[in-house]
Amino acid sequence: MTSRTGPSARRAGLLITAILASLAMIGPFTIDTVFPAFASMGRDFDASTAAMQQVTSIYLISFAVMSILHGPLSDTLGRKPVMLTGLGLYVLATIGCALSPSLPVLLAFRALQGACAGAATIVSRAVIRDLYSGPEAHRLMSQVMMIFSIAPAIAPVAGGLLLAWGPWPIIFWAIAGYGVAIAVATAIVLPETLPPQDRQPLRLASIVAGLLEVARHPGFGRLALATTFVFAAQFVYIVSAPIMMVDLLGKGEQDFWILFAPLITGMMLGAWLSGRLAGRVDTSVLVDRAVLAALIAAGLNLTLMLTVPTLPWAVLGPACIAFAVAIAFPVLQLAMLDLFPHHRGSAASLATFASLVFNALLAGAISPLVTGSLTVLALSSTVFAVVGAGFWLLHRRLESVAGPAVSP
Repeated sequence: MTSRTGPSARRAGLLITAILASLAMIGPFTIDTVFPAFASMGRDFDASTAAMQQVTSIYLISFAVMSILHGPLSDTLGRKPVMLTGLGLYVLATIGCALSPSLPVLLAFRALQGACAGAATIVSRAVIRDLYSGPEAHRLMSQVMMIFSIAPAIAPVAGGLLLAWGPWPIIFWAIAGYGVAIAVATAIVLPETLPPQDRQPLRLASIVAGLLEVARHPGFGRLALATTFVFAAQFVYIVSAPIMMVDLLGKGEQDFWILFAPLITGMMLGAWLSGRLAGRVDTSVLVDRAVLAALIAAGLNLTLMLTVPTLPWAVLGPACIAFAVAIAFPVLQLAMLDLFPHHRGSAASLATFASLVFNALLAGAISPLVTGSLTVLALSSTVFAVVGAGFWLLHRRLESVAGPAVSP
């Protein structure tokens, strides 16, 4: 889409950016707002800390599984119908969570939450690429990420404040209200960015063919793995927040801001810098530098936890890692979408699927194993950063003969 100028166009652009960021915020609000309630939910359901981790992992698993379908459906039906249907079902699932009488029932509704939430968050990434290309798309993706970055900082703090007003179901009622508000804003303001003539046939064979085309592309696989592991260096701290803050640092339900405030500050600054550098620095070089910065930050974090595993040092390293990751993340997301101009929804789906499958493993299986101490947690973050950097360097090497590793 070509650029437009003038005050009205700028206002419309800012409003669309805010709505896209709000759609992206659904994930962090759904995951992080509940963290402060884990202790009270565990008491009500007579569930252990490890069992409560499944409240996060089951959401991520169902999100990942259904993410395969949301993007391809938006390639055939249009972006808005898929997003609005998903939002409606998400609100109903969230109300079910609030009314759950037991942990198994809660987990069932969390699974439904995850299955529906991706319709908004995944498809919104394709909308960005529908609207703009090149540096403009990079800047918009960075702006969305910068606003989105506020959510993980606000969410656990908001969850703690809501617990001061009522029992844990109040958190889910608040999230349901957020879902309703975003659905209304999407229906009224957000344009349909995929015209009928550009849509794929609504046939199972066509949907599967699009997914297979994306999945078989070697460059896409390398970019998806690089993104997944580099982001995991930061995300392991997010999913481990309940154990890290309560068990390792001895803090309470109102203290999650101690981790999330610096973590999200790093994300916001990194996304801001990424947007500022759009069109000024070659995108491949920008990712090179961001990945190197992530490795340095992970090494610093591990060194601090080996020497002074206390506050404030325990949150400094994760903040630096988040800063570096946020510089690279918008570029890598757009690079995967640009590989498939006629299957952007499918590309967005599979990119999210790869990341979420691993994030679900982080939440449900890996996090309980690596949170025995702050040092082990920092070591796991470093390993993820190294693996992600390895996949990026492999991609750079293999693509150097064919052309740029990332589209400008």
